[in-house]
Amino acid sequence: MSIQTTVLTILTDLTGTDFTQNLDVDLFADGLLDSMGTVQLLLELQDQLAIAVPVSEFERTQWNTPNKIIAQVEELS
Repeated sequence: MSIQTTVLTILTDLTGTDFTQNLDVDLFADGLLDSMGTVQLLLELQDQLAIAVPVSEFERTQWNTPNKIIAQVEELS
């Protein structure tokens, strides 16, 4: 499974929203992710893709859309 597919599946599971048609939606501004959802996202990325992102280094503006999350994960892998 590709990184994009994995990230989108994780986001869909966490939010109940399909992002395949809108990869630039602001997850925080639209209320789709909050601090608990962020922690769950990071844990799922670690479990499924072996990507470790310490919460202390998490910058919301760099992780606020599916496209940005995919880019960050690709950069870290």
